[in-house]
Amino acid sequence: MPTYILGIESSCDDTSASVICDGKVLSNLIANQEIHKSFGGVVPELASRAHQQNIIPVVNQAILNANIDKKQLNAIAYTRGPGLLGSLLVGSSFSKSLSMGLNIPLIEVNHMQAHLLAHFIEDCGETKPNFPFIGVTISGGHTQIVLVKDYFKMEIIGETLDDAIGETFDKCGKMLGLPYPAGPHIDKESKSGDIKKYSFTKPKVEDLNYSFSGLKTGFMRFLQKEKQLNENFIESELNNLCASLQHTIIEILYEKVIKAIKQTGINRIVFGGGVSCNSGIINKFKKNEKYENYKSFFPKFEYTTDNAAMIAMVGFLKYQNNDFSSLEKGAEARFKF
Repeated sequence: MPTYILGIESSCDDTSASVICDGKVLSNLIANQEIHKSFGGVVPELASRAHQQNIIPVVNQAILNANIDKKQLNAIAYTRGPGLLGSLLVGSSFSKSLSMGLNIPLIEVNHMQAHLLAHFIEDCGETKPNFPFIGVTISGGHTQIVLVKDYFKMEIIGETLDDAIGETFDKCGKMLGLPYPAGPHIDKESKSGDIKKYSFTKPKVEDLNYSFSGLKTGFMRFLQKEKQLNENFIESELNNLCASLQHTIIEILYEKVIKAIKQTGINRIVFGGGVSCNSGIINKFKKNEKYENYKSFFPKFEYTTDNAAMIAMVGFLKYQNNDFSSLEKGAEARFKF
């Protein structure tokens, strides 16, 4: 008998629902919240309100697109955390209610684990990463290096001490006058810029941890200084600024990942999260595979940003192990592995 899992994702500002059957995606819908663009970042209260408006139509359409009846669902997987608490509460409350109404199991999912396990979705490439591997989760809210021994045996061995990599892209992009989210705009502008035109500070952080706040502050002071000399500096040098900034961020990321390879002896790198679709990051790691003797895996574009297909995939893996959740467990903004 086929196993149908409904996945629900609501950790930040995207309301998403997906139905998978035995690891194959039948539907994957995402409702974006455009309202945050005018604020230059996600406003938690507005995000939770939008989730309340979107969740029923998104879930309903996901089931319709999968061409199944809701009574065929075997379980409901939902994001328990980490994320914005208000947003998580909307998704968890709805998932619990639907689980009770259909009398089917409820499965909690760690959002960051799901980013890495998205690679095991059937249409996410013919070659799946073998265990163990080094997971690199890079998004607007997280930057982590994870030792992954099995589907659910994961250990964080390095992480940012302050800003996440995606947050750094967005905040520096805002300084440049780019719209939110700024990461894709910086990536686009950098393609026609000189990566060596400007040099920015790379913070010194011990072990496998990261820090991006110093880079962000240094970038801000650099722009302030140059604008005093030329008020049109940013407009005239936008491509070069984006290229140099992105190059610095990528080098910071790359150096720590290579260090993790050498420390662990594991030469498989699996990326996950919204920033993993950055063309500069992909090119850097793919280009140096033979030189540093590793293999890198990047997810399909539609599984990089927050989506319910990855939640449903983890739900399917847990369903096979009869790993179900109780209704008493609440959403956790800082949900750990």
